[in-house]
Amino acid sequence: MRAMDVTSTATAAPSVPAPWVRIIDDAAVFPPGNADLADAVAAHAARRAEWFAELVGSFVAKDTDVPQIAATEVTSRPALSVIVTGGAGQIRGAANLCRRHDLTLAGVEIALRDLDDLPGNTRRVSAAVDSARAEGLLDDEVPVYVELPAQGPSAGWLAAADEVAAAEFRLKFRTGGLEAHAFPPAAVLAAWIDAALDRETPFKCTAGLHRAVRHTGAGQGEQDRFEQHGFLNVQLATRRAFDGSPLDEVVAILEQRDGSALASAAADADLAGARRWFTSFGSCSVSEPLQDLLALGLLSAPELSG
Repeated sequence: MRAMDVTSTATAAPSVPAPWVRIIDDAAVFPPGNADLADAVAAHAARRAEWFAELVGSFVAKDTDVPQIAATEVTSRPALSVIVTGGAGQIRGAANLCRRHDLTLAGVEIALRDLDDLPGNTRRVSAAVDSARAEGLLDDEVPVYVELPAQGPSAGWLAAADEVAAAEFRLKFRTGGLEAHAFPPAAVLAAWIDAALDRETPFKCTAGLHRAVRHTGAGQGEQDRFEQHGFLNVQLATRRAFDGSPLDEVVAILEQRDGSALASAAADADLAGARRWFTSFGSCSVSEPLQDLLALGLLSAPELSG
């Protein structure tokens, strides 16, 4: 039997259930996808006509890519989550680029670079954001995501998380990459989630969450053979952590590899409520998360015409 083409035009267009609305930030131009920027922008725009359009949120791009995005000929421009490639001083420029090119800024993302003074680095980001907002370059409602180093929470790491919370920013956690060390152990990821919830601070994840369920990749590339987290694991772990589950139980959820068991637990959990904290994840693929949600019965495709 031929597999269903989930991207075809449907006879009906049901809305995507609340747990999955805008959960994927389209990071097609980043590794390992590495899509051509113009092609990725066009594909993002075209996807708005698909039945699963609400699954996808913003388009993730570097600040240096903004002019090219503005010049790309598409029917509608994407809402951008802009990654600041420099330090805090570059936030103003990134916001100004979007405003100058009349592009919707859906979020600002910046990684802390001063590993010797993470709290001080966060305060510099806060000052730069305040300045950009005072100049009218950055609207107050635009979320700012601060990426902390991918390490077990140290005193400096936790102090920086305190600064993020005090500034009413959001956290960004790197959950994968092209090398084994980029994939944090489940215990570390659980500690990050716990730190975010303890500070009532929303967070997003980036990299390594293309699939719903934790697995060891079996592809051709070296990165495919790393132990990889699942976005459904992260979402359910967030829900359980918020509900007060002990840390070891949260770790066990992150390590769950049985998709059926995970889907069953997810069906009985308030995953929509968990989205207040786990806001989204960046993925260079939309089709893989979509296919997994369909296979697990957590999302249903409409009947297709023809």
